[in-house]
Amino acid sequence: MEKDVVSLNFDDIRPMTNEEVKGAIEELVNNKDLERAFRYIKPDLNWEEFSNVLRACKTKEQFKSTLSYEVVMMIAKKTTFSLTISGRSRLPEDKRPCTFISNHRDIVLDASFLNMVLYDVGYGMTQVAIGDNLLIRDWIKTVVRLNNSFIVKRGVSVRQQLEESKKLASYMYHTIKETKESVWIAQREGRAKDANDKTQPSILKMLNMGGDKDILTNIMDLNIVPVAISYEYDPCDFLKAQEYQLKRDNPDFVKSQRDDLLNMETGILNDKGRVHFTICSPINPALEKLNPEMEKNELFGAIAETIDKEIYKHYRFYPCNYVAYDILYSTSRFSELYSLKDKKHFLDYLQKQVDKIVIHNKDEDFLRTKILEMYTNPLKNHLATQE
Repeated sequence: MEKDVVSLNFDDIRPMTNEEVKGAIEELVNNKDLERAFRYIKPDLNWEEFSNVLRACKTKEQFKSTLSYEVVMMIAKKTTFSLTISGRSRLPEDKRPCTFISNHRDIVLDASFLNMVLYDVGYGMTQVAIGDNLLIRDWIKTVVRLNNSFIVKRGVSVRQQLEESKKLASYMYHTIKETKESVWIAQREGRAKDANDKTQPSILKMLNMGGDKDILTNIMDLNIVPVAISYEYDPCDFLKAQEYQLKRDNPDFVKSQRDDLLNMETGILNDKGRVHFTICSPINPALEKLNPEMEKNELFGAIAETIDKEIYKHYRFYPCNYVAYDILYSTSRFSELYSLKDKKHFLDYLQKQVDKIVIHNKDEDFLRTKILEMYTNPLKNHLATQE
């Protein structure tokens, strides 16, 4: 199967094949940047011993199930209070390959944590879509491809975008239909910085390009299973708020590579509290009820809404979400769901995050409101599904 992937000319986006593992690992053990990155997470690391563990991995599966799993578990133990999963009964029977589509909170850890909890419940890890804008160092690209991730090209011309979208969609279809592996992709390009999670129809249009049938059949062939991700605390909330003000004050503001690196490091290394993944219901039964004769954009919008409703229904909420809602809307609607201690804790946290922001003409009220919105929007969307 791996040779099939190579022959289909997915070379510039596919993960590594098992034949390429040995050479890739030799690259990594001799990379000083990687050594420094690992020592940042684990200062007492014995690099020679670690290199021997790496060299013992002869396949991608060994690399993922030993090294990758161990690293993500280490991050989870250091930066989360708990990492849990629910909805396992909704996973496809017989481990049938599917496309997991989730909301997007953390640049690196959404897919990494999902793979870990799926592995723990015996389902197996997925192939992961990752934007090439995040492959800032050569060793990051090598690790990503060793970890069975495939690459989404960003920043290409309009003509190239069409070609790359077709190739990406074809690769995903090939992975599900031929390689028989599940894949993960975020519901949108980049994180929803205000946590108002909405599936971009452009993602669905891209997925449709991999099939050769009508829109509904093509999408249903991918066996989409939404996943709702709930972080108690988002370590990057202050960076997202800061970006909001920078864009407000200068509409031409664009994040730099250094900003991306800072967001990645902050998300990985800082406290997230409780983190929960909910496997939602597969959407094919709902898609069967849609009218295939609908206008294209209307149909893509209806599919996106189907995914969103599943995610909204299955969020998990924490005291901070209820406190944020009541503060933002000057109400006591959810006061029975948190204590005075919970409220004080969140207010202290909020101020601590705002204090981290150092920019010209700092607008504390605006920044505070933006962070409150991040913790409120998932609850608002959930309530809308109840109504």
